[in-house]
Amino acid sequence: MKTSLNSSDKIAVPVIIGLSIAVPAIVVVLMLLPERYNIFGADSMTFPLFHGVLNFLTAILLVVGYFFMKADKFLAHRNTMIAAFGLSVVFLVSYVLSKISNEPVPYGGEGILRYVYFFILVSHIILSGIIVPLVLFTMYRGLSGEYDKHSRIAKWTFPIWLYVAVTGVLVFLFMMPYY
Repeated sequence: MKTSLNSSDKIAVPVIIGLSIAVPAIVVVLMLLPERYNIFGADSMTFPLFHGVLNFLTAILLVVGYFFMKADKFLAHRNTMIAAFGLSVVFLVSYVLSKISNEPVPYGGEGILRYVYFFILVSHIILSGIIVPLVLFTMYRGLSGEYDKHSRIAKWTFPIWLYVAVTGVLVFLFMMPYY
């Protein structure tokens, strides 16, 4: 069965694909900067704490939004998920600014915690790249009223997005003693 793109898909799909490539690429480039520029004069704990709070709030909103959807409260679901998306956008902008501003801080833990930390960190990083197109397509399909497509992709998006948000908090907690 051949499906064709509608007129809004002809714009939205390339934009989503472009952002899905650009966002991780920008983060990688910023992590490799030879010099940092502390734009706001923030200490090394400011951004990580802010990011931990944003990830925590995003996780809460995702769970609340899920329960609204299960309860057929679709307007509340939509608004909650838009709020979670908004927090994720704020996180992303702040994360980019933090990579420009602060040197990376190495993890200093030892033993089994070191292995646990790096497992969480690596899975968080990989899924953070994957979640960008998933969230963008899920939001687009939901806001454009394509609820069947929205539902099919949201079954993948929700658990991955929640995992990324929760592990973002865990990475902060693991790293807190070293900031």
